[in-house]
Parts: sequence; C-alpha cells; structure tokens
Amino acid sequence: MDLSLLLSFLAVSVLLTLAPGPDILFVIAQSISHGRKAGISTALGLATGVIAHTTAAALGITAILYNSALAFHVVKYAGALYLLYLAYQAIKEGGSPLSTAVPQKQSALRLYRTGIFMNVLNPKVSLFFLAFLPQFITPGTGDEAFQMMILGIVFMVQTIILFSTVAVFAGMFGQKLLSKSSVGKYVNYGKAVLYAAIGIRIALSDS
Repeated sequence: MDLSLLLSFLAVSVLLTLAPGPDILFVIAQSISHGRKAGISTALGLATGVIAHTTAAALGITAILYNSALAFHVVKYAGALYLLYLAYQAIKEGGSPLSTAVPQKQSALRLYRTGIFMNVLNPKVSLFFLAFLPQFITPGTGDEAFQMMILGIVFMVQTIILFSTVAVFAGMFGQKLLSKSSVGKYVNYGKAVLYAAIGIRIALSDS
C-alpha cells in the first residue's frame, strides 16, 4: 500500500470523524450525561462497529445490502427503533427522582454494546465504507480485501483517539453542568430528544 495514499486516507478520515454526525453527537451526549468514562466506552463501541462494516465491505456483503431494498430497510428501521428505545430510556431516567441531581450511571459494558449496536444498525455507514475505502487502495495487486481491512483498522484507531478526546472534554463540561441542582433531568430529556431526532432522521432518510 502506498504511504502517501495511506496518509491521504488518514487526513480525510480525521475530517469525516470530526464532522457533526450521529456518532459524535452520541458520544457527546453520553459524556455530558454520564461522564468521560461513559463517553469513552461508547466511543470504543462505535469504533468496534467499524470492524463489522469494513469486513462487510471487504467481503462484498455491503454490496448485497445495497442491492436488496428489503435488507437495507430492515437494518435501517431496526437502527431507528433502537435509537427511539434509547430515547425512551433517557426519558425514564429523566423522570426518576434520583436523576434530579445526576443522571443514573450505566455500566461501561452496556455503553460499549450500545455504541456497537448504534453503529452496526446504520446501513448508510456500510454503504459509506463500500464507496469510501476502494478510493484508497491499490488495484490489481490481488490483496484488495486485505488493504481494505488495513484502512478499516486505521479508521477505527483514529476514531477511538478523536472520540475519546471529545468524550474527555464533554465529560468535563457535563460534570460542571450537573453540579447544579435539578439539571440532570433536563440533560436526560435533551438526550432523549437528540436520540429520537437521529432515529427519525434515519427512518425517514431516502434509501
């Protein structure tokens, strides 16, 4: 693999990762609500989902998803429903007496799984990798699938670093915000609105 091509891929990946989107907003929301460790756990889950999308793109599974309207819509609506479920859970947290000061803590493993599910259940991420990764591989070498896996690992590593950094700063802001009395429930309600908005956007988006 050409080094200049790899560096170009890394530069573009950083810009794409930092661009406002569902994943980074999800990390910010979890970090503000539950602290930087929760945000980092979520970031690790989202980054792990990249492995699934990269593998699918390398094996051609994503192409099958793209060509099957039924499969695409099943995955899309499953992801939207999952986000709406998370919105419902956030509303429940917001209405709890315990959340009038600080939102209830969630385990790192649960947040990690949530990050994976959110990433994997977004078929547009798979289509993005199918279109994006081949632009940075050297064709005709016979190891195109291996090159795509390497690019996927690079994308995953930079995602972990950037999302974890965002989680730390968002967590610091969240702790200051939640130190004020009765703010916790409003943070949860705001998080519920964000999750619901992302879920509805995914469900109503074209193809």
